[in-house]
Amino acid sequence: MGDAFIRHIELLGYEKRFFPSQHYVYMFLVKWNDLSEKVVYRRFTEIYEFHKALKEMFPIESGDINIENRIIPHLPAPKWFDGQRSTENRQGTLAEYCYTLVNLPHKISRCLHVVNFFKVRHDDMNPVTDSQIKKPEVFLLPKDSKKNLTDITGPIVLQTYRAIADYEKSSTSEMALKAGDMVDVVEKSENGWWFCQLKNKRGWVPAAYLEPMDGPDESEEQEPNYAGEAYVVQKSYTAVEEDELTLKEGDTIEVIHKLLDGWWVIRKDETTGYYPAMYLQKAGEVNTSVKSGLRNRGAPPRRSTIRNVKSIHKQSRKQISQETYRRNSRKYIQHQRRMRGHSHSSVIIEKNEPEDNKPKAQPAVPPRPSKDLILNRCTESTWRKIL
Repeated sequence: MGDAFIRHIELLGYEKRFFPSQHYVYMFLVKWNDLSEKVVYRRFTEIYEFHKALKEMFPIESGDINIENRIIPHLPAPKWFDGQRSTENRQGTLAEYCYTLVNLPHKISRCLHVVNFFKVRHDDMNPVTDSQIKKPEVFLLPKDSKKNLTDITGPIVLQTYRAIADYEKSSTSEMALKAGDMVDVVEKSENGWWFCQLKNKRGWVPAAYLEPMDGPDESEEQEPNYAGEAYVVQKSYTAVEEDELTLKEGDTIEVIHKLLDGWWVIRKDETTGYYPAMYLQKAGEVNTSVKSGLRNRGAPPRRSTIRNVKSIHKQSRKQISQETYRRNSRKYIQHQRRMRGHSHSSVIIEKNEPEDNKPKAQPAVPPRPSKDLILNRCTESTWRKIL
């Protein structure tokens, strides 16, 4: 028999492990050309390093020379902190990646780099565990998700955005832009920094400098929620623009509109304004060193502060004014107060209600007699009616 190659790779789910420290590994069922099937476990950081090496081996097929020639699928970079939510949400993308990888031309899908990465390792057969800490938790991919993967015939398509102005990077992790650059967005972070790629360059870019191709409005943004979500300020910020708020670390506020550029509309008492999302943490969440590291960076710039903006859309992006936020927020608060007052008054009326006006207890309805009892005790005219 010839050299070994992979016929199919199926993502089964992931494991949450607790030794030597808490981490997550994905489970793959690898089907080989000799009809054998093996289960292997890989961390996402390993998969991403494998992906980067594969792109270096095939620069034409990875689109480094000409983006139009790219057939190797995209794969988003690991986050600073991969928690359970990101591990779970990434399963669909990872399953599509493996499906596309196996169906690439043989010089790629059957190369030693691919074959060796998915070979069974010693740790796959005997994973390192410590029963004194906690046994791994297994999370299987739903069956319906697996069925839908058979319909995928091409590589993963990333969203393409256009730069509306020049941007000079301020750190090595960022990427500089020129007005008109077309970038692929790999990851959209809610703090307003998006991880993008432009030809063979990758880095973080402020979302405010990017616009969708199909229109000026961002369809992914949520609608305002005037009920508000409780958040705690993790880093102080002094307002620069009139529509921003100045807050101190430890303040409790309510987020009423989450915007993708990383500047959220918040409410403090009855005052509303913009505040950097990266300086906020949801009430009740445990702080992490990763989140703290993010907040040490500066907040992304707001679109209103960008000069020489050149958009391809005739109409400008629709924005809600702060006066509208304040008015609707005030209306919601007043409505809630009225509802609470109405609830209290209803309780008082019930307590002071005269005894004479209270409904009197109704007599209990006796149970219907059985058929045998009617035949034995009732007259002929009565029991004929039930026959």
